[in-house]
Amino acid sequence: MALETNATIVGRGNTDGARLFREWFDGLTRAAAEGRGGAYVFVMGSLGELLRTFDLPLVFPEINSLQTAVRHVAHEYLDQAEDYGYSPDICGYVKADVAMHLQGGKHTMGRIPKPSIALATNACNTYVKWAEFWERYYRIPMVTLDIPGSRDAGGGSEPGSDGFERDRRYLEIQLRELITECERITGRHFDVDRLREVLGYTNRMAASWHRVLELNRTRPALFNALVDGTVYLGVLNALRGTREGAEYFERLVEEMEFKAAARLGTIADEQYRLLFVGVPCYPIFRRFHEMFADRGGVFVASSYLRFAAGGLDLGVQYDLARPIESLAEGVLLGVRHAGDAMLFHDRALIEQVDEFEADGIVYHPVKSCRTVSTSLAGSRKAIMQARDVQCLFIESDMMDRRVVSEAQLKNRIDAFFEGLGSRRLRAAAATA
Repeated sequence: MALETNATIVGRGNTDGARLFREWFDGLTRAAAEGRGGAYVFVMGSLGELLRTFDLPLVFPEINSLQTAVRHVAHEYLDQAEDYGYSPDICGYVKADVAMHLQGGKHTMGRIPKPSIALATNACNTYVKWAEFWERYYRIPMVTLDIPGSRDAGGGSEPGSDGFERDRRYLEIQLRELITECERITGRHFDVDRLREVLGYTNRMAASWHRVLELNRTRPALFNALVDGTVYLGVLNALRGTREGAEYFERLVEEMEFKAAARLGTIADEQYRLLFVGVPCYPIFRRFHEMFADRGGVFVASSYLRFAAGGLDLGVQYDLARPIESLAEGVLLGVRHAGDAMLFHDRALIEQVDEFEADGIVYHPVKSCRTVSTSLAGSRKAIMQARDVQCLFIESDMMDRRVVSEAQLKNRIDAFFEGLGSRRLRAAAATA
């Protein structure tokens, strides 16, 4: 019975996640074939819950673009965008997305529907200019949400304070304007009860995702934050506010709790517990992971699981009695949290070093994203002053294989593990 349970539960998060992700892309392909316009949104501040009340298909250009790199065809899209006039220094996500539209929505996993509305936030300094491309290319309305960020490295004003309430009201006004625009575009009246239903599903997802992240503090680590975490993030964003998404993450909690009780790790021989800062190297995604896993290194946590989770890693619960007001509060907290995870790494990393008993931190700045790569060198210096932890600083890209050198990466990573091993031997000798 134990073997049967083990075979049934272990690994189903990845299997079910891949299936749900494929079904989501199939849904986008059907929408394109039917001529239905989608809502183009971003992972930080997607407002997926509100847009779902109007039955608008959600299109995440960041997810679409990274999938081209994972599937080794990104260079074809990047080349076309650069031939179109985009600089090699422009965000790789943007260029892949532009080329996709130049090809009529053609994607390696199907076809992307044209937009009916574009929604951007100021969470990333590329979002607004990116959405302006769709606005001009398709002549569709674009809505930009101005979401107040943290005032300093210590974070923004706390819920309940006068400052937070002013920011929340400011955002709530913008959400009500977005509702009016969606009513105009779809010809449908806003259904507040439907919003309550959708927010209820998101509450279940947030509680489960928070628990999953918490469970990975166990030894051995239950999942790899880089590889498995990317699968989970895909479902988290694509199925946010759905029954399928809520049930998936509740089942994922069951899997992780089972593995924790049985002491089943994500790799057979965990030697070093690592933190990852930045965006993964998608052009050689699997090989990048293997360079660490082959040496017993497991990524137990990642900044990517924080800033790309739309705030759900916080476990925030929406108040269904006041859905629009609570949605404004949740979006404010989530986007502010995402910005802090990208720009103010130090405090969260120090906490994670302690909570996850991390042996090392891997910093991965990328050419394609200036926002995520900002201040990583300074962050590394601050962390090494605060904690006795070894850090690796490697540079490549999340999209462009032309600036990814596997041989150079492997040399740096091997040296990193040699240092971790020497450090462990010295520590053992000191206590002998």
